[in-house]
Amino acid sequence: MVDDLLVAAGHEPLARHGRARRSGLSAAAAVNAVVAWAGAFGLVTGWVDLGERINDRLPFDSPLLAGFALVMFVAMPLTLLAWSAWQGAARTNDLAFITGLMLIGWVVVQVVVLRSFSLLQPLYLCVGAGFVTASHRVHLSPPRRGVLMVILGALVAATGVGLAPHLVKVGLSPTSVVSVVLVLTGIALLGAGARSALRNRRLAVKLVGGGFVLIVVLLSVSLIAPAVAATNVPTTHVTDTPSSRGIDHDDITLTTPDGVDLAGWYMKAGDADDVNATDGAGVVVLHGAGATRSDVLDQSAVLVEHGYAVLLLDARGHGDSRGTAMDFGWYGDLDVAAGIEFLASRPEIDPRRIGVVGFSMGGEEAIGAAATDPRVRAVVAEGATGRQAADKAWLSDAFGWRGWVQEQLEHVQDGITDFLTDASPPMSLRTAVDVADDTRFLLITAGNVDDEGRAAEFIQSGASERVTVWTIDGTDHTGGYDAQPQQWEQRVVEFLDESLT
Repeated sequence: MVDDLLVAAGHEPLARHGRARRSGLSAAAAVNAVVAWAGAFGLVTGWVDLGERINDRLPFDSPLLAGFALVMFVAMPLTLLAWSAWQGAARTNDLAFITGLMLIGWVVVQVVVLRSFSLLQPLYLCVGAGFVTASHRVHLSPPRRGVLMVILGALVAATGVGLAPHLVKVGLSPTSVVSVVLVLTGIALLGAGARSALRNRRLAVKLVGGGFVLIVVLLSVSLIAPAVAATNVPTTHVTDTPSSRGIDHDDITLTTPDGVDLAGWYMKAGDADDVNATDGAGVVVLHGAGATRSDVLDQSAVLVEHGYAVLLLDARGHGDSRGTAMDFGWYGDLDVAAGIEFLASRPEIDPRRIGVVGFSMGGEEAIGAAATDPRVRAVVAEGATGRQAADKAWLSDAFGWRGWVQEQLEHVQDGITDFLTDASPPMSLRTAVDVADDTRFLLITAGNVDDEGRAAEFIQSGASERVTVWTIDGTDHTGGYDAQPQQWEQRVVEFLDESLT
């Protein structure tokens, strides 16, 4: 059967006399063929669900067609290569070259056409490149081959570093294993590439080459790792509830304008039956990246005690909320919109007296939401620095040419991030405070984090008369309440009382 397929493909029948068996190549092709056949079977039978977002981008919206394509362009070539290499056929090198290109092309189509990013794609790019190399059909000089290996190794390692939070926060998991494999593979490629490119070179050339390798690695990690980390967020869990603070609450589920279900707690102030307990004021409270609503329960309890109805939400992809997490907060406008709509619909809430309190990513989402929903009359944002490149426009003023270089790198990082997520970069925070001309802002910065103060001053310059900056000395990122609970309570409550009157 395999002989017939090879003949039909224009290759000679498999030889069984005297040709060298290539067991390693055969095993590599066979393992990947099994994976491809399993994936194709899952797509055809419906056992593998790519999700509505990817299905809509498939030709004719058909997973069945995608399954057949996987067979034709990946599974079948890999199978033929495995058998040919095992038999030592004369055309094995040609098959290896074609199969490698098809595998690389398959990954490129996933990324460019379907805009689908998988944690295994960098690995399969390496596998495809390995097959091409094993074909002996591409002849590069050692220096050129070394440079390509260094670049590929840096990209692979940077992707692995971006997935490292899974290893730190979750421990052993499929994603953390992929992270380790990618980092180790990247390091191996970097080492092999550097040796190939610099072998038999003078010491001065080796030093310059080593510096080039270091620059490539640093650039790759600084640009790719944050984008991968922001779009591949470890699972977080709700660990505490308002009941532990003696606060009655309702478990609620809200639906965002784009159809994502968010989990939250709604806490009325004072007596749950007393409509006047809140005096009509309500606040949405938002946690930071990699956290859940449990992490800002203490601050929420303070607001409840002072007569505010509080809606405490899990951001999408965090805690008990559905959807895909995005730790730069690019989905924030949609998430906060659902919270504002909920408060405005409550009979005990005056829709003209709604505020948002956010921490870190949540603070940035709160500022952005004020520009898209005029019902937000007050924003308290602690630890907000930026969620896109334009928010870092102060760097060149603060650090000169080094800051200018970093600003350009931030734009590149935005482009990579935009490629990896369906969310679009939101407006800058400075622009948001300018647009939200009926909203007052209190920006809380950590005294131990200089960049928070610089970012807050830059944001404030967009509407200085409506933006107040409060720096809490001796505190770390979003640590204001923990370090100075009484001052935090007094300052925040006074600001909300004045702004929502």
